[in-house]
Amino acid sequence: MNEFSNRIDLQREVIKIVNSAKFEYEITGLSKNAIERWLMDNRLDTESDLTKLLFIISSKLFFLANKSQEQITSGYKKMSSEVSNLVENLRDEILEQ
Repeated sequence: MNEFSNRIDLQREVIKIVNSAKFEYEITGLSKNAIERWLMDNRLDTESDLTKLLFIISSKLFFLANKSQEQITSGYKKMSSEVSNLVENLRDEILEQ
């Protein structure tokens, strides 16, 4: 259950970080469609570092969500750590906006 809570907390943190940048429209989720809608609404570059980072974080969180029903492995823990590092990179990227 702790892994589920951590993953949800990371998702919330990512959304909070992105929305702290005061774009015209807030991001509402981390699905591919939600990110694409946010990019389109804000007329952002789909090839920017911020965009790439969001999609990487999103895909890794999706992977963790699919693995959350299985036994927690070292690979799962490593991926969780990678996501945490990517979230810090996202925070830095947002500060540059």
